[in-house]
Amino acid sequence: MRLKFAILAAVAMLGMARGAYAQGCALCYTSASALGASGERSLDIGILTLLTPALVLFLVVMFMLYRRATAATVQS
Repeated sequence: MRLKFAILAAVAMLGMARGAYAQGCALCYTSASALGASGERSLDIGILTLLTPALVLFLVVMFMLYRRATAATVQS
């Protein structure tokens, strides 16, 4: 249990690192800010379109892992 907590804490600390937030490109930022309201909406829709399949795949894998774990505990 302590090992899991230590790993989770280490991952959280790495995620909070200052360099983790520096992934934005200055050129991308300026071109996106110059798009206007309709361009921002299109960009938001594009982000959601790219996010949806990855999120669904992640949720399916997590559900399968959960189901497998609960089936293993019921059989024991």
